Amino acid sequence: MATNGAAAYAGAARRSLRVTLAAGTGFFLFLYGFGSTVAATYALFAAVSLAGLSRIPGTGRQRAGMVLRLIPAAWLLVVVGTFLAVRTWTAVAGMLVIGFALAFVAVGGPRPAGAAPGLQLLYILPSFPPYAPDTLGERLVGTTTGLLLLVLAEAFVLPDPPTVPYRELAARAAVVAERCAGELARAPYALSPGTGAAAGAAGEALRPSNVPEAERPAGAGVRARGLGHTGLAARTLLNRLVRLPAPPPGPEPDRDHEAALALLNAVARSAADTAALLRGAPGAREPREPWHPGPGPERARLAAGPTEGLGPAALRRRADLLEVADAALVLAAAAALAVRGREAAPDVPSGRFWYARMWAPRLWWVRLMGNAGSRSVFFQNAVRTSLALAAARAVAGLDTLPHGFWAMLATLTLTRTTLEATRSSIRQALTGTLIGALATAGILALVGTHTTVYAVVLLPLMLFTFTVGPVKGIGWSQALFTMTVALVFAQLAPATWRLAEVRLLDVLIGSAIGAVFGLLAWPRGARQEVRRAGAALLRSAAEAVVTTTAALTAEGVRDADVPPEHKSLRHSLVLAESAFAQLQSEPGPVRGRRLLDWQSVLLAGHHTLWGAGRVLAPPASGRGPADLHALPLEPAAAAELIRLGDRVAGRMLMLSAVLDPIEDSRQAPAAPYAYDGGAGTVPAGEPSGFYAADAWLASLLADLDRIADSTTGPATAGAGDAGGVTGVTGGDLGRAGR
Repeated sequence: MATNGAAAYAGAARRSLRVTLAAGTGFFLFLYGFGSTVAATYALFAAVSLAGLSRIPGTGRQRAGMVLRLIPAAWLLVVVGTFLAVRTWTAVAGMLVIGFALAFVAVGGPRPAGAAPGLQLLYILPSFPPYAPDTLGERLVGTTTGLLLLVLAEAFVLPDPPTVPYRELAARAAVVAERCAGELARAPYALSPGTGAAAGAAGEALRPSNVPEAERPAGAGVRARGLGHTGLAARTLLNRLVRLPAPPPGPEPDRDHEAALALLNAVARSAADTAALLRGAPGAREPREPWHPGPGPERARLAAGPTEGLGPAALRRRADLLEVADAALVLAAAAALAVRGREAAPDVPSGRFWYARMWAPRLWWVRLMGNAGSRSVFFQNAVRTSLALAAARAVAGLDTLPHGFWAMLATLTLTRTTLEATRSSIRQALTGTLIGALATAGILALVGTHTTVYAVVLLPLMLFTFTVGPVKGIGWSQALFTMTVALVFAQLAPATWRLAEVRLLDVLIGSAIGAVFGLLAWPRGARQEVRRAGAALLRSAAEAVVTTTAALTAEGVRDADVPPEHKSLRHSLVLAESAFAQLQSEPGPVRGRRLLDWQSVLLAGHHTLWGAGRVLAPPASGRGPADLHALPLEPAAAAELIRLGDRVAGRMLMLSAVLDPIEDSRQAPAAPYAYDGGAGTVPAGEPSGFYAADAWLASLLADLDRIADSTTGPATAGAGDAGGVTGVTGGDLGRAGR
């Protein structure tokens, strides 16, 4: 614990030094060097907004790059805020619209979400009287200078230790997959304990909850989506390699043996090529054929092999091998998109990689529209924030509240996504502000108008404020920030002890507004929404399982060349991932509440969507089993497939009732169920497509067992892995198809 505390203080001290240098240099340069109070104010608050108030994830250089890209947006906010300040109603309207837009941009990932509060402050500052468009030049010069100083400080002052990029983590997982496939292609055709452990560790390393926020591929562009897809495909490939059964025992290998070894060797080569591509190695091979990288030809050869004379165990192993090959194909194609972007689009299928051929503006529109509804927690937070800020601006304008932007700053920083968290933060903030106000009043009363004292004390106080505040919590932050801001304004204009009184009044008003809107606008935050979204995802997955098994046993009724799109399941994935992402930013569940494995819920949804598309793929696509459409299933096989599909769907529905219970389902059973392998009861001679579907449904039961384990486990007080799926961009799947 002491080590963790020391590390937290060390990280906060590095950031504090950067923001203090940037803000202090700009402030003193303009105030005492050029005598411009306007430029000094904007230089200081520009640096503080994007380094003190914001929490942009990443290393110093990554944050510097983000701030540099945000400078045009900062100019626009200052200009618009300056001209809308002419009337209270225009300022309020602007706050409503711009406040919503800046909060809603959090759908773009951790970095835009981290920068949003600072951008809000850059708009709040010029939206207050005096209405002085003639000072716009000074405002822009101050803002630009403050941000450029911050860029330099972030990039060159006490650089943070480097983090491992997600591409490198995916490349490491591909290397482990190569090792696994190589061992499975050699006698005794099983993984060694060390390799199995390495596969588990590589898969865990790709979980977004184990990845620094800045490295999570959460953007809306093709490369970010492809990289998120790469991580998910790598984990899928590793899991399937670990679960691959050994060849059937016997003195003679079955007819598939040589084809299976060739496929596993091709998977190993494909994984090695993928790792080299992700690492940008010179001469890294691109996919050799359109949508047939690595094991493509070997997969097609194994899928087209005859089934006569093969027992159920051999056919089941063939189905498992085809699943391994499919995961390797997806990994290679996703990695190509992650590295080459839209240039790789012609080489990948448009169904699974629907985003590959889209331009960035279209993909951003898809992301925004996927969250434009009252069930999206990003939309909820944007509405809550914009209404609270507009109300604070109206109160400040109508009552001519002195230093009214402090009230808005309090509203911005103290409004939380749950009423419980809002109440707790307000209590701490008011206590801290009261202590800070008393200390400030004493300093102002003692020092009076001797601005030299304030100038000397300001930088050490800023350094202490931005070091201790983030570590000790909001009470300390408010106390120290109250003193810091008072020392700033005491240098801009003569101040008395009543400045501390004004600061306390503003925080009280801002806190009250934040509490009201925290109560009225979705007061339960994402915790309830994530349960509804997870339950809806499982219900949509259950529907997809039933329709898929029905299509497989329809004997010519369906159109074999047009597989179902499962649009409702795709849309459920969009909303579920949005809810999971928001849950990460909220406090963990209270003691006594069970810890649910939300990542398993999400992976079950993905597995349902991809598996259904694979087993129903047209023969010409090269993805589906070659003989699935050629032969009707025997009645016994069709009945077994329907039975298993119904069992999977029923299990999903029971778990959805556990996640989001209603009155008659609060005691829904969720204990794990061990699948006994129904394929063994089916007569030999069935098409291999039956075994592919059987393997898919059996693996779905394993996914559901992991969810059930978490619903019946011991209670916990931690937040767990609730936000572990933040960086998986595959949740936007198929929004384009809606």
